[in-house]
Amino acid sequence: MGCEGSVLLDDSSTIKGEKNAVPNKNSARGFEVIDAIKANVEKACPSTVSCADILALAAREAVYLAGGPYWPVLLGRRDGLTASEGAANTQLPSPFESLANITAKFTDKGLDMKDVVVLSGGHTIGFAQCFTFKPRLFNFDGAGNPDPTLDATLLTSLRGLCPNEASSDSNLAPLDAASVSKFDNSYYKNLVNNSGLLGSDQVLMSDNTTAAMVSYYSKFPFLFSKDFGVSMVKMGNIGVLTGQDGQIRKNCRVVN
Repeated sequence: MGCEGSVLLDDSSTIKGEKNAVPNKNSARGFEVIDAIKANVEKACPSTVSCADILALAAREAVYLAGGPYWPVLLGRRDGLTASEGAANTQLPSPFESLANITAKFTDKGLDMKDVVVLSGGHTIGFAQCFTFKPRLFNFDGAGNPDPTLDATLLTSLRGLCPNEASSDSNLAPLDAASVSKFDNSYYKNLVNNSGLLGSDQVLMSDNTTAAMVSYYSKFPFLFSKDFGVSMVKMGNIGVLTGQDGQIRKNCRVVN
């Protein structure tokens, strides 16, 4: 519902949270890091800094410490009082969706096609579970053939990591094997070389406009860094609560 900390809420008797939504389950991680930050902030300055602000700041610091850009984070968000597993299931882009559908979900939140390309570059770090891309490896066309746009060497490597059996569904593969823990522009170089991991990554090369942006960012890392910061500020301003709306949670997992 916006940048108001709803993803941090655990399930309760009144809230069906977003952590167990299909796009987030076993995917959105690190909640204990936010808990630790919140506990320290509450000791120093009780009931003042929201979980939503902490999350926005932590995202920026994580990117910066991984070698990426630093951008200004506006503060003063307040925390939402509820969450929606259903909204997370329907509104978050899926790795199986078309570029048109993904773009529509971004534009619905006030973002645009450039933001799709730029924010997808966040896949320069992190991992994906095998089930999110396994159809590309074994049965992309319904006749048992792999995705023809997938680099042959990467295909062989991924088949080893994700054999065609259900037990491999939760195995993890790096979204950007070229630089697993470094925030850089190699994600875009991968796409140019047909080595994007998710279908929703590689699909950026299927459209002339987005493919031109991918090529641009693959050549100019500084411009990717600059534009990533701009898009993160835009995303951090979606659906914020301020003033008397919402609350400042004492514990990010539950409403006060």
